[in-house]
Amino acid sequence: MLYKINHSKGLRLLINIIALIVLIISIGLSISIGVARIELSTVWDAIFHFDPEITNHQVIQELRLPRALSATLVGAFLAVSGSVMQGMTRNPLASPSIMGVTDGAAFALVITLAFFPTISFIGSTFASFIGAGIAVIIVFAIGSMSTGGLTPVKLALAGVAIGTMLSSISSMIALHFQLEQQMGFWLAGGLAGTSWISIQILLAAGCVGLILAFTIAKSITVLSLGEDVATSLGQKNIIIKLLGILSVLILTGAAVSIAGAVGFVGLIVPHITRFIVGTDYRWIIPSSAIFGALLLVLSDLVSRLINAPFETPVGAITSLIGVPFFLYLARSSGGGKQ
Repeated sequence: MLYKINHSKGLRLLINIIALIVLIISIGLSISIGVARIELSTVWDAIFHFDPEITNHQVIQELRLPRALSATLVGAFLAVSGSVMQGMTRNPLASPSIMGVTDGAAFALVITLAFFPTISFIGSTFASFIGAGIAVIIVFAIGSMSTGGLTPVKLALAGVAIGTMLSSISSMIALHFQLEQQMGFWLAGGLAGTSWISIQILLAAGCVGLILAFTIAKSITVLSLGEDVATSLGQKNIIIKLLGILSVLILTGAAVSIAGAVGFVGLIVPHITRFIVGTDYRWIIPSSAIFGALLLVLSDLVSRLINAPFETPVGAITSLIGVPFFLYLARSSGGGKQ
């Protein structure tokens, strides 16, 4: 497992500023590089001096800029969700997927495509978001009803069980209604279909989910020391957990509804940020947002270059990075707690 190191406030701030600058440069490159290469000067003009008569400006404004911004927000949301979950459960292998968010969203989406094929993009997006929420509620309810209350292990088991059940039902419906092709790219994770409507949905979710995460950051730091320690300090753990789960639901639900099943971002980034900025979640959560955004922007860029002019699902790129990282964590921690 990665060793945790502590840094001064100034060094933490410097690291985040550098990462933010690299993120901005990466967004510029993501917009510039594609089937047709567009100069960075043209990207600048299209963003700040848009001319609808120029074709490249239209391509940037309608296609490439929304995609780059979606990658930024989705990466940030998944990473923050992972940080919150790992802090609450004290489990280094925890990630939003154990709450059944992805499978719940996929289930709602396949239901929508099967029975309401003419529904709009925003309608299907909200349907998948609702599906993610319902899955989380079911997982949380089942885990809480068991003897001894909700624990990290029970949460994981309930999430896997519900997720597997929803995934199986989704597959059967997709096969029956011949939706495999429509669902395939979404399940692999991708940003090709994003638009300004996607940005609006993500920004609305971020305003609530990120504020919740930042608000409880200090409490998550205390909770990560152990529930007994947090309780002895007078902290209402159940309230913090409920707010944390709500934050994860909103952020991950919005991200999955837009980009599909992009895996491992919520697992990898929190460990990297803890290694860089220490164990204070007042630093881990905002740092995770920056590094998560950077990881997904770069992954999306690679997904378009690795087999150009064809596009590789971005989820495949993050999995190539995440699977070895997951195996390393599983081996070094034994799946135990932080």
